[in-house]
Amino acid sequence: MSRSISPDTHRPQESPSQLRDETCPACVPGESNALNSFEKERWVRCDACKTWYHWRCVGQGDDIDGIDKWFCQKCIEEKPSRTITRKAPTRKSSRKRTQRDYANLDSGVSFDPARWPQMLEEKDTKGDPFRRMHGGDLGLPWLEKDETAMREPIVIEKPDGLGMKMPSNTLTVDDVAELVGEDTPVEVIDVTTQSTAPGWTLEKWAEYMELEPEKRDKILNVISLEISSTKLADMILPPRLVRDLDWVENYWPITRKGKGHAYPKVQLYCLMGVATAWTDWHIDFAGSSVYYHILRGSKIFYFIRPTPANLLAYERWSGTELQYQSWLGDMVDEVYKVELKEGNTMIIPSGWIHAVYTPVDTMVFGGNFLHSYSIQTQLRVRNIEIATSVPKKFRFPLFSKLCWYVGDKYLRDLKIHSEPSFSPRLLASLAALAEFLVSEVRVLEHGADAAKKEVKEQIPTDRVKDAPAVARELRWRLRLVAGSASDDEGSKKAERTNGHTNGIKRRRVESEGLEDGTLRFRNFKPRVWDRIEEKVEDLGTESKQATQPGTGDGWADTWIDPDDRAMNVTEGDQDAQVVHQRTVIVKVRKTAKGLERQRIERTVEQWLWHGGE
Repeated sequence: MSRSISPDTHRPQESPSQLRDETCPACVPGESNALNSFEKERWVRCDACKTWYHWRCVGQGDDIDGIDKWFCQKCIEEKPSRTITRKAPTRKSSRKRTQRDYANLDSGVSFDPARWPQMLEEKDTKGDPFRRMHGGDLGLPWLEKDETAMREPIVIEKPDGLGMKMPSNTLTVDDVAELVGEDTPVEVIDVTTQSTAPGWTLEKWAEYMELEPEKRDKILNVISLEISSTKLADMILPPRLVRDLDWVENYWPITRKGKGHAYPKVQLYCLMGVATAWTDWHIDFAGSSVYYHILRGSKIFYFIRPTPANLLAYERWSGTELQYQSWLGDMVDEVYKVELKEGNTMIIPSGWIHAVYTPVDTMVFGGNFLHSYSIQTQLRVRNIEIATSVPKKFRFPLFSKLCWYVGDKYLRDLKIHSEPSFSPRLLASLAALAEFLVSEVRVLEHGADAAKKEVKEQIPTDRVKDAPAVARELRWRLRLVAGSASDDEGSKKAERTNGHTNGIKRRRVESEGLEDGTLRFRNFKPRVWDRIEEKVEDLGTESKQATQPGTGDGWADTWIDPDDRAMNVTEGDQDAQVVHQRTVIVKVRKTAKGLERQRIERTVEQWLWHGGE
């Protein structure tokens, strides 16, 4: 590889110190070659003439780490077929995406963050269709009564009634650094590449944001500063609805939170971005929902509805060459544009694909949360993350363990209240959770050793002592609540979870209106027969010896055996009279191609011991 990405990677026969002091053919005479205090010298070699250049002189703001083959301008002019090429993405993330100027990628024009406003204006978007609500109207009754609740983004223009606490809008970035800790490392996103710029602390970030816009050499963004357990966290309280729904808040044991414990810390984020910052298309990890409050500044959101077709387009686009070459909005049905101003709060529901543009320097507080009303979407997004190989560090932390805590708590509640007042929406969502936990159990029972180990590590043994029993009993009790009378493997469509395919079995339920209580498959429609005849025939009585059934749970094991082990005479067997009866049912009906005839034969034995009833 011809690139040199640090001062210590240098040209043959030349020392790092020589390279730092040396000029390159692209250096402008008389101009200072001093580097920014945050940068290191990087060199690149032309793959044709083998001449070395400073990347700062020829890179035009592009990222050297993304370059595969590079040619100097002179060699390109000599042979126009020579083209600068880029490497395929080396990592994928549901929150940070490699970004390029889609319109100019093929022509090799460098990406310029300041061009985003112009490009966004040229893209076709729909107006903001989402509801404006008063904070006091958001609550669990709203979720139970309104079928559209938490299915589309909503905007609360004023914080009144939200039950939320936020710092004053006079809070500065210096204040954030002081309250969180000036030496705190912070992930800073270079908007040009949508990748992390290393070596930043909150103190350096505060210095950067204090610069006048024209003095900032790069457009940078902070979108993942988690502030739990800091002085700043004491000044913030998420909206009441979020606290009522949040799985971590309600189901993760309080004794397993705080210092010294690993738990999902995703509830409190401080986001700080400068004018023209851009965050590319993404879905928040594990399809988590988001609350988002503009403390100061403004944001413009672009939303894509999470329909199956749009999610499929996102999966195909994410982490592939399409991400370099295509605007995702051109691959889906509609893109909605929402503008948020200072004081606005937004709730983003599970699974919505979105991108964010920052018109002016802005500070935001928000957080992520999983909840019980959108489990199907949360699991679907998690499967997309697995399919697109999103690294675990960018997924929802301890997701499976949290699901076990939630499942265990609902099972305890179901044992106490055998007929809980679950809405159909909540019941369907919890059924998806139960199926996920059963799928984890199947991996534990039948998976490869590595997969078993991974599943086992996520089971919280402080609460869940018998994971297979918890998962299957939860599923069974939920089916009872839904009117099911079966504990078989379910009628759920096969889907891949953790790389394993769930089995398909049809669920049976007690059919309403059947006098004999016969079990039927759900949605079973009996065939209409032209004629049905039933014949009952007594086959006589015979004497046999067998052990009379006793008490206890194990008596039926011998009698249910298809090899008739109960017929094996042993010492102590007793004489019994066995009455045989055969029933034959014949059904016929006309079909489009001819005739269908069904013959059912059933043999019944009645065993009567002397002295029995």
